[in-house]
Amino acid sequence: MRVLLIEDETELASALRSLLLKHDIIMDHAPTLAYAEEAIRNEVHDALIVDRQLPDGDGITIIANMRSRRQHVPVIVVSARGTLDERIEGLDCGADDYLAKPFSTDELLARLRAVLRRPLAMQTGSIHVGALTFESANRSAHVDGRPLELARRELLILECLTQRAGRAVMRSALEDAVYTFDDEIQSNSLDANISRLRKKLADAGALVDIHGIRGVGYLLRASA
Repeated sequence: MRVLLIEDETELASALRSLLLKHDIIMDHAPTLAYAEEAIRNEVHDALIVDRQLPDGDGITIIANMRSRRQHVPVIVVSARGTLDERIEGLDCGADDYLAKPFSTDELLARLRAVLRRPLAMQTGSIHVGALTFESANRSAHVDGRPLELARRELLILECLTQRAGRAVMRSALEDAVYTFDDEIQSNSLDANISRLRKKLADAGALVDIHGIRGVGYLLRASA
């Protein structure tokens, strides 16, 4: 599991890194909104922990930006700004949970486990990219309301890419989503499935592109 901490207090960040590592959670650290935006563009995270009082602005602005881009990664706000109105403001901006500082690290871990346990359908619902809609509840894809017929592996790849639309998805994550432990994976098997998926999306007029990123994986986004 990989978590992004957006927090300018270096001592707190160091303590949380050590704590999370004991629970087999890898933590990336962004001390500013600018660093955070770059990290979100270039890495895939299972959850975000966000402080509000950052050197270059209010941390909840990054949540609103993500939600507007249909990025539904779970977010917990941790902040000294913990009045009722401030908590409501953070939740209304798209945070999944809000924890006031100072907080118990055990409580933070419990809340992190809770947001990660939530069913995918609760976190995402319908995902829209270009003219494409992916329904998480029943794992179906539509283009302008028309059903998009896909093979099982193509559908699983599309599900993984739409969940992280606008961000790079590591090749290993795509293979984990598509293949079982018993499958014999040929070196070009994933690429062949993505090539067929690209063609079906283009033929259907989905107005999305799947970009290959050398050494990393693939990224799905609306066509320019």
